[in-house]
Amino acid sequence: MKTGLAQINPTVGDIAGNIEKMKQIYSRAVEEKLDLLIFGELSLCGYPPEDLLEKKDFLAENKKAIEQLAKDCPNIAIMAGFAEADNRNCYNSLAVIQNGKITNIYRKALLPNYGVFDEKRYFQPGTKSLAVKIKDMSVICTICEDIWELDKLKNLLADIEEKNLIINISASPFYAGKIEQKIKVLQNCAAEFNCPVAYCNIIGGQDELVFDGRSMFVDSKGKIIAGAKAFEEDLLIGDIDTAGQVKSPANEVKTDYIEEIYKALILGTRDYIRKNGFKKVLIGLSGGIDSAFTAAIAVEALGKENVIGVTMPTRFNSSETINDAQITAKNLGIEFHTIPIEDVLQSFNQELGKIEDWDEKSIAFENLQARIRGTILMSLSNSTGCLVLATGNKSETAVGYSTLYGDTAGGFAVIKDVPKTIVYKLSKYINKLAGKEIIPQSVITRAPSAELRNNQKDSDSLPDYDTLDGILKAHIEQGLSPVEIIKQGFDEKTVIKVTQMVDRNEYKRRQCPPGVKITPKAFGKDRRMPITNRYRHIV
Repeated sequence: MKTGLAQINPTVGDIAGNIEKMKQIYSRAVEEKLDLLIFGELSLCGYPPEDLLEKKDFLAENKKAIEQLAKDCPNIAIMAGFAEADNRNCYNSLAVIQNGKITNIYRKALLPNYGVFDEKRYFQPGTKSLAVKIKDMSVICTICEDIWELDKLKNLLADIEEKNLIINISASPFYAGKIEQKIKVLQNCAAEFNCPVAYCNIIGGQDELVFDGRSMFVDSKGKIIAGAKAFEEDLLIGDIDTAGQVKSPANEVKTDYIEEIYKALILGTRDYIRKNGFKKVLIGLSGGIDSAFTAAIAVEALGKENVIGVTMPTRFNSSETINDAQITAKNLGIEFHTIPIEDVLQSFNQELGKIEDWDEKSIAFENLQARIRGTILMSLSNSTGCLVLATGNKSETAVGYSTLYGDTAGGFAVIKDVPKTIVYKLSKYINKLAGKEIIPQSVITRAPSAELRNNQKDSDSLPDYDTLDGILKAHIEQGLSPVEIIKQGFDEKTVIKVTQMVDRNEYKRRQCPPGVKITPKAFGKDRRMPITNRYRHIV
């Protein structure tokens, strides 16, 4: 049975556009003489549709569109994900299309309700298994989470005797390293049922989430036979027989940690900007590594002609960082402007000085500089229609080392979920990939500084980033208490300071723009702490 895994990049709510993508793949599938064409989970309406599922017209459009797809694509058996509704409930469903008609519907049985998932908010679980005959093969239908708990899957499939192929359509969000976990799940499923698995995942960016594709065929022994491209639309074709053998061009499934983060950031940035109707972006280039790296990602995502850099120096900015901002812009080939803000800063300072409590030696004065820069960028955005990209990383976001309405201003925060230590690794990777210096070496090696006062260094306020990121990973991603983190060998005072900073700055994070999720637990949907919260860990 010649089978195609069509990993497309759907846009949530663009049902007509998504259907058009599916028809284009269908035309290619006809040329390839496929017997079965498979699309990902909710590929018809995009994933996750969230509260669109509470709109009756949206659900009605799903039904109309899947029926039209069936009529327009009569020559190949098709399996595709869509949002299904009856009189009372909504389901995450898979439609089986044969001979121009919907012949069967499978409803997702296991609904994830953790991390970024809210499926129990919207869907009712299916209770019945489904096996369909295609070319004398018994093809089992599953959706994403269904195969992640084998004991429950065994119970669900207990009434099916013949199993020639398990189909799993998926919308599985990316985080760095997750592919290894997915491979293990697929291999375990294939080995458990002594049956090949065809896994079809969507690709694309949707708000904070990125879907990496990497659809694959696994044979009945659990061997990965072939994988589709990562972070790109693709059609992976394989021949499957009743003996559990799969034949397909041997595409390697890569698991390089830094490379996949790099590609995820590019795809997530491109899709957020393009799908929301923007063409160009603005970035405040400080001469530091975060803004330089963000600009490099933007250029890869959108093209250099669509990226504008702006540097806004005061007397506190060194000639070295001002020069590095210019060099970065030149290396990237982007439009670049210098808007000094010293006079604006002094005007603000003079007027604020009329208030008794104002002190130009305070943190408020430092933050004023960031807020002036944020105002300039947002004003340029307002006048040009360009989207501002915020440049704060996860390390700084976690502990609140940022200025609300200053450097947090923007429409999208590219590296919001990227720890500072990973920003350095990614910057070196970009230079290595280009075979030349894109991000100046001086930017990579210079001690980081916000440059809001004379001789300021990040280390004045924070532990070194290796230590900080180690504590943050343990506390945020692994959920360890301060006591447990201290037992790992971290200094007690440092651990207490960092975890308290994390707790105190939830209000600030809640007001930051969305950004690409690349870690197992990102701020936002992944981690939902109350802003008003007096609980503190006991040390």
